[in-house]
Amino acid sequence: MKLQFPIIIVFALCFSACSAQKNSVLQATDPKTETHILAGAERISVYLPLIKGKRVGIFANQTSIVGNTHLVDTLQKLGVNIKVIFGPEHGFRGRASAGEHVDNEKDSATGIPVVSLYGSKRKPSAEDLKDIDVLIFDIQDIGVRFYTYISSLQDFMEAAFENSKPLLILDRPNPNGFYVDGPVLDLKFKSFIGMQPVPVVYGMTIGEYGRMIAGEKWLSQKANEKYSYYLAHDNSPDTAFHFLIIHCGNYTHKSKYILPVKTSPNIPDMQSVYLYPSTCLFEGTVLSEGRGTPKPFQVFGDPSLPKNLYSFTPQPNEGAKSSKHYGEVCYGWDLSGTTEEVLKKTNGKIQLKWFLEAYKLFPAKDSFFLKNNFIYRLAGNDIFKQQVIEGKSEDEIKKSWEPALTQFKAIRKKYLLYDDFD
Repeated sequence: MKLQFPIIIVFALCFSACSAQKNSVLQATDPKTETHILAGAERISVYLPLIKGKRVGIFANQTSIVGNTHLVDTLQKLGVNIKVIFGPEHGFRGRASAGEHVDNEKDSATGIPVVSLYGSKRKPSAEDLKDIDVLIFDIQDIGVRFYTYISSLQDFMEAAFENSKPLLILDRPNPNGFYVDGPVLDLKFKSFIGMQPVPVVYGMTIGEYGRMIAGEKWLSQKANEKYSYYLAHDNSPDTAFHFLIIHCGNYTHKSKYILPVKTSPNIPDMQSVYLYPSTCLFEGTVLSEGRGTPKPFQVFGDPSLPKNLYSFTPQPNEGAKSSKHYGEVCYGWDLSGTTEEVLKKTNGKIQLKWFLEAYKLFPAKDSFFLKNNFIYRLAGNDIFKQQVIEGKSEDEIKKSWEPALTQFKAIRKKYLLYDDFD
């Protein structure tokens, strides 16, 4: 079926709230300016004409909301024919634990089949897409390389391009989009928690990231070829392929966007969002990173650390059914506080001081890192672990990141859709 969409790469309309949207906007603002920030999904008048009358497949989870209503419910009420839902890590409704296998199901609320892309496969098959006219991607990311939603985006883009299916990305603000920091991934350590040569914090929205991986030809060979072909023929009236990004309104990379919905079971609030780039490195160690507590990624520790430190006892919960040191008293650090207090602690940077201090105090140094060297995949290299063992300072470690970071920043600039932070 030929689709009559304009052939463009970025759908850039200035924000103008129409009456149909006024009752369905997120109450999300930049606390510094009190400016209302609008997610792409809320700009219904912009993209509804592109999908009305089409058979739609949508990649979504619990963060895909318009006001207080899920995007799927909103579009169904507007008469959009949603044939299939695709779900990422944690599942369509966001209830599965980190890394937990998620099966296909039928959504109980809508009756729409849900194909898991964090179970037996990671991308839609040609069979999944055969009766689909247009694909939509709408998931709230938090802007950290090892948070797997950008890996899911890549797989979804590849499936769309390879099967010549039009793709709309409904962009959402990045709550960590106001800085760039961390080691850039060495592709020798490529995995689902890091698929591209980007730093831990890459400072891009999901739409900008999608532009970059397409523009830099970081997709599969077939997807790259299809993308290049349609770019070269984008003025042809016979072209049926499209890649469109629906922009956010009133967002810049200086914004401090406050999430209206938790993005996954162990990212419950902004404190975890801001600390995650620094404290998720503890997943590569024997220390608890706070899973199984009310403050994941805000507290961390181990039973063998000094007992005069902060103490906590992880226990199984809905979002962390199994993890480290459950039922054991751990000693370590509590970085929690108000959103502003935690933001001040991170200071717009990845902080290594807590990791280095934990290693310094840990009694059995040869047992600090997990034996499977998961730290290589988190850091994106095999250098960081050795730097910690050798007692390198935070400044020395960060200086080693600079050459690759400088190269990445130059690439990043080419694909930004919003004013930058500098």
